[in-house]
Amino acid sequence: MTKEYNIAVIPGDGTGPEVVAEGIKILDTVSAKCGFKLSYHNYNLGGEHYLATGELLPDSVIESLSRKDAMFLGAIGHPDVKPGILEKGILLNLRFRFDQYINLRPVKLYEGVETPIKNKGPKDIDFVVVRENTEGLYTGAGGFLKKDTPDEVAIQESINTRKGVERCVRYAFEYCRKRNKEKKLTLCGKTNVLTYAFDLWERTFNEVAKEYPDIKTDYANVDAICMWMVKNPEWFDVIVTDNMFGDIITDLAAMIQGGMGIAAGANINPSGVSMFEPIGGSAPKYTGKQIINPIAAILAAQVMLETLGEEKASVMIENAVMTVLRNDIIDVAAGKMGYTTSEVGDLVKGYIIKV
Repeated sequence: MTKEYNIAVIPGDGTGPEVVAEGIKILDTVSAKCGFKLSYHNYNLGGEHYLATGELLPDSVIESLSRKDAMFLGAIGHPDVKPGILEKGILLNLRFRFDQYINLRPVKLYEGVETPIKNKGPKDIDFVVVRENTEGLYTGAGGFLKKDTPDEVAIQESINTRKGVERCVRYAFEYCRKRNKEKKLTLCGKTNVLTYAFDLWERTFNEVAKEYPDIKTDYANVDAICMWMVKNPEWFDVIVTDNMFGDIITDLAAMIQGGMGIAAGANINPSGVSMFEPIGGSAPKYTGKQIINPIAAILAAQVMLETLGEEKASVMIENAVMTVLRNDIIDVAAGKMGYTTSEVGDLVKGYIIKV
């Protein structure tokens, strides 16, 4: 019996629909080659829908999404919506409601892609960041006192629980073992200043490490991680960190792997519904111009299939992307690829068909 997956598709704003279309093009191609089916269910969420209806993420949509196998997101972000409304009301809400407590960011420099780091190549930049995705400063705990007065106080609290930290750390150890590269896991924190939150992280990390004698471990403060990620990216295999630091260092990581156009991410609940997306945002200035790079969305689809257990299909997508980046695209930046958004998708599709 043919296996079938129900995929929630959230094209979103700006160039989101354009890159999602290419991701689906590749998913359809590879599923036909590998003998499984994908059934798509579209959800009109994002800035345009919010401006038209005032809705962000209705309970009826949450209930419907809960019955799907995965979510494929294009982008959320609209220039006419105040920053924070869509991010909190849709993106963070989805992560929290579906307990997508792992943000997974593969960081890989492919052959044919330039990095701004001098004398570094694909063999030097190949690591993964495991970011805790539902706690920390992003919970929204805090508030104002005497707002809009000279005596105003703003408090934002970082919430870290033993349960939340431990399940993230355990996932990172398991992922490092499965990845089977350097088998080294680095904890990124700030123990010299954030002495409560990262005391919990460090104690938990060291305790869990005893159960993984095959994994080498080390620790670095987040500022040192940023420095070494540029100076010696080859030092890293898997990095695990909290929500805020993970958000920051993964954008730096995207730049050293060539840019947002090829950076994909996953919001994972290992026992629930996970969400997969390009991390570059909606890029509204490029909307409708067919110049945005769809590779990040295609790689998000690749990570989705890997997470769903379709390893063969996942490898086929990555191999096709590697071929396109090596042989065809002039530059990964928007408008400099030498091809339109759709044509890049066609190139990837063509290499999959040839396998």
